[in-house]
Amino acid sequence: MAESAQDRKLPATQRKIDKSRADGQVARSRDLGHLGAIGLGVALLAFSARPFADEAGVLLRAGLRFDAASLADPASMVHRLAEMGLQMLVLLAPLFGAVWLVALGAGVLCGGWNFTLKALMPSFSKIDPISGLGRVFSVDQLTNTLKACLLAVLMGAIGAVYLGQHWMQHVELLAMPLPAALAAGADLVLGGLLLIAGLLAAFALVDVPLQRHMLLRRLRMSIEEMKKEFKEVEGNVEVKGRLKQRMRELASRRMLAAVPLADLVVMNPSHYAVALKYDEKTMAAPKVVAKGADLLALKIRDLARDAKVPVLQAPPLARALYAHTEVDQEVPARLFSAVAQVLAWVYQLRDAMAAGRGMAGLAPVPEVPADMDPANGREGLPAQRLAPEAGLPLASGRPTTRQEPEL
Repeated sequence: MAESAQDRKLPATQRKIDKSRADGQVARSRDLGHLGAIGLGVALLAFSARPFADEAGVLLRAGLRFDAASLADPASMVHRLAEMGLQMLVLLAPLFGAVWLVALGAGVLCGGWNFTLKALMPSFSKIDPISGLGRVFSVDQLTNTLKACLLAVLMGAIGAVYLGQHWMQHVELLAMPLPAALAAGADLVLGGLLLIAGLLAAFALVDVPLQRHMLLRRLRMSIEEMKKEFKEVEGNVEVKGRLKQRMRELASRRMLAAVPLADLVVMNPSHYAVALKYDEKTMAAPKVVAKGADLLALKIRDLARDAKVPVLQAPPLARALYAHTEVDQEVPARLFSAVAQVLAWVYQLRDAMAAGRGMAGLAPVPEVPADMDPANGREGLPAQRLAPEAGLPLASGRPTTRQEPEL
């Protein structure tokens, strides 16, 4: 069902304004164009009235001069008329060209430069009588019609008053020689055009913002149109939500796939888990290959247990790594010392396993800068000295599994 004008109460978005501009819908003020054309004509007439009158007088005198040859050959008058008409066009061409450029500039000044051929494309709505009647009796059309009628009435009134005040000067032109009559007539025309230009200037000051207001009012949108445009720009919210969820699932799978290849998993003990890996040949610093909280942290721990990756419970370090690093990101420089301690313990553990002997000593207690720990040291528990997961040998050499202590 078509939406009524009452439903369109929301201001047009910039996207709709740009789209309407591409379709040729731009605010144009005819009064501003008329003002530019007449104003330039008045200016040119004011500065070049005398030379123009002299040239026009020369053409007029030449046109009224006859000789015996012209009377004997009337057909030559046609060629003479064409020649004089061409001379008059040459005389008026600069004026017409300047007026055209100013009128074009006035349109650009009001609505900006906008070149499109879409407005010339055939459209059934342009010849539909029903929609045509709707446009004729629309508020915008009635406003423009009333404004044009008021302008015509005022221009007629000003012209009548001006002619009434200067009718004697117009009568005196009949008794003047031709050059003087042309000059005096140009002065009278200039005075009348100045009054008309002033009236057009007043109307243009009102019409320019009025046309912009009417265009924005025609482009107003309803709530449904706003929702539709939002979906076109941003995409369907439900679809985007499913896509984001799918991307998170894929990213989580890739991240969990990297846990068995990690060198160490640091836990807190069940709230946070961060998997670290370091290869001195390809990495400038240890890198976080997986991290998670709550259930995901437990999933990382279980994968590490199955892959026999050492798990170290160091709450401050786990919290700091979780808060200050992202997956596939290197460890911050301020945590290098703490991470180096736990990696050194992992390497010693591997060497002990390779030699078939138990690991002597306890797991390290890495020191983390207080401002790097989100808990700010409030938990106050040191890193738990625990053995690695999934049957890795302790100092005694017996395979074992451990239980996670509670914080």
